[in-house]
Amino acid sequence: MTEGAGMNAWNDWQRSWDRQQEWYLPDREERFRVMLDLVEAVAGPAPRVLDLACGTGSISERLLARLPESSSVGVDLDPALLAIARGHFADEPRLSLVTADLRDVGWARALPDGPFDAVVTATALHWLATDDLLRLYGDLATLLRPGGVFLNADHTPEPDVPLLRAADAAFQQARQAREKAEGVLGWKEWWDAAAADPLLAEQVAARSEIYRDHRDGEVHPAAWHTARLVESGFREAGVAWRSVDDSLVVAVV
Repeated sequence: MTEGAGMNAWNDWQRSWDRQQEWYLPDREERFRVMLDLVEAVAGPAPRVLDLACGTGSISERLLARLPESSSVGVDLDPALLAIARGHFADEPRLSLVTADLRDVGWARALPDGPFDAVVTATALHWLATDDLLRLYGDLATLLRPGGVFLNADHTPEPDVPLLRAADAAFQQARQAREKAEGVLGWKEWWDAAAADPLLAEQVAARSEIYRDHRDGEVHPAAWHTARLVESGFREAGVAWRSVDDSLVVAVV
C-alpha cells in the first residue's frame, strides 16, 4: 500500500465512523456547532482544548477547521479508534493523541502540562460508572484555567416526559430503518467491517480484550450533571442545547 493509499484508507474510515455515529445522532453536527460556538465565545480564536474520549477525533477535526489557531489534545483508550485518528491526522501538528483510561485515578498524568481553555466530549461519558464520572468531574475542574469551560454532549434522558420520549423513539427507529436499508452501517456492522480490514484487524482484536467486561454506566438527566459539576468545583453549569434524550451540558470553572 502506498503512502497516499494508506492516507485515503484512514480518511475513509474516519468518514465511515462519522456516518455511523450520525445514524444514531442525526443532530450530531448541530451539537458540535453549538459546542464550538461556546468554545470560541469563552476562549477566543486560539484555544488550547482537551478532547476527552476523542475516538477518531471528530470534535478536534471540526475545531481545527473552524479555529485554525487552536490546538487539541485527544485522549482515548480504544486502540482501533486511536489508530484511525493517528492515520487521519498524521500530518496535523495541532493535534496530539494520548492513550489513557479515564477510569484510572492517575489518567491525567499522561497529559501534557496544562491548563486547558476548554474540555470537550461527546457521546462518551455515559459509559462511566457514576463514581468514576464524579471523580472525573473533579479532575477536570483542576485541568482548566480559571474561566475555562467544560462541554459534555451526551445522553441525558428526562424521566418526566415518557410520552414524548416514546414518540421520538418510534420516529428515530423508523428513520434508522430507512437509512439502514440504504446501506448505512450500525454499531455492530461497523465494527464487523473494521475487524475484517487488515488495516484495523489487530487493533480491533486488542479493543475486544480491553472492553471484554465493559458495561455502560448509569445515565442521568441534565440537571443531575449540572448540580454535580458545581459540587465538583465549577462556578456555574447549565444546558446550552438539548433534544428529547440528549443535551449539551456546559460548566465554567
